Amino acid sequence: MTIEILMPTVAPSMTEGNIVRWAKKEGDPVKQGEVLLEVETDKAVVEVEAQHDGVLGKILVAEGTNGVKVDTPIALLAGKGEDPKAVAAAAPKQAASAAAAGHPPAAPTAAVSAAAHPVAHPVAHAPGGRVFASPLARRIAKELNVDLARVAGSGPNGRVLKADVESASRAGPAAPAAPAGGYEDIPHTNTRRVIAQRLTDAKRSIPHFYLTVDCDVDALLAARKQANEMIDGLKLSVNDLVIKAAALALRKVPAANAAWSETAIRRFHDVDIAVAVAGPNGLITPVVRNADAKSLRQISAEMKALAARGKESRLRPDEYQGGGFTISNLGMYGIREFAAIINPPQACILAVGASEQRPVVRDGALAVATMMTCTLSVDHRAVDGALGAEFLAAFRKLIESPIALFV
Repeated sequence: MTIEILMPTVAPSMTEGNIVRWAKKEGDPVKQGEVLLEVETDKAVVEVEAQHDGVLGKILVAEGTNGVKVDTPIALLAGKGEDPKAVAAAAPKQAASAAAAGHPPAAPTAAVSAAAHPVAHPVAHAPGGRVFASPLARRIAKELNVDLARVAGSGPNGRVLKADVESASRAGPAAPAAPAGGYEDIPHTNTRRVIAQRLTDAKRSIPHFYLTVDCDVDALLAARKQANEMIDGLKLSVNDLVIKAAALALRKVPAANAAWSETAIRRFHDVDIAVAVAGPNGLITPVVRNADAKSLRQISAEMKALAARGKESRLRPDEYQGGGFTISNLGMYGIREFAAIINPPQACILAVGASEQRPVVRDGALAVATMMTCTLSVDHRAVDGALGAEFLAAFRKLIESPIALFV
């Protein structure tokens, strides 16, 4: 019996997704539990396993297709004793309806001011930056040392063909584009679209206020250096220490560990810290669960693993959903201070700047200290000014006297 494979729901709020890659091709045997395809949600790329044994008879929705509605037929699986070719031959109607349910792969298009000159369409990219190109084109590009990302594809949906690579090789390096009138449109990914909507809603509807403190981090940096030198395999980052300090401060001031709803203020019992990480399609916020109860070694190892998977869009839904408080650290980029937009329904987000030496006054005399500026963005509906200030005072005390972070 032919089995219809439907676009799966791989996240609770998912209504549509993008098909990034088929792990099997038509005619391949499929076993239950094997990875069948990869689907991009608004947060991550998720591997989808086959639910049945059989042979992949027909792919109805090609990889690279965006906006495929949940429960749309995307492939047909030939069951035991069934002829896969017969299944494929009987599939034109399903293929047409499935294609209508999604948006085919779109190539970014470049527009130039001189309309008299024809414009080649840039190569199509799958979510995550992979170039659509034929296997032969890839081999020729490698032999001729041609960068596929810069080759305009003439195949279907901008796919790069052998002739495109050879033409690019003969043409040599492309001349720089004229600065006036040229631009490139980069199609939105699901992730970017959702980020835009959530940030717009947050900034429009949440009454933000901001509290800023300067923390002396000389003792923190010294303790970090000593720990990294004395403990084999330990490589703590400043961000690891900030996560632990924020978690302990929330335990001291639990009313700041909150979320707003129209019917109640929800105060979380667990301290789950979401940390903003730059992914290929925008920010993702993996969550360190029960961060107040974990050692710095545990937090460090967990964050390294979560950040690596986040940058590859490989986080599981349970690794980025939830969290009662968010940290956004741009200190590694040299940003002195900034104010972040709250991640709803949370009530607070802490923006962390760079550690830098600054002049300070101590006991009436000028001195130099390493300072780090932190700004707390607060939802005034759930957390009042005095409460936000109480949290920041507890946080700064832990940062400036870091012994509590190590015990």
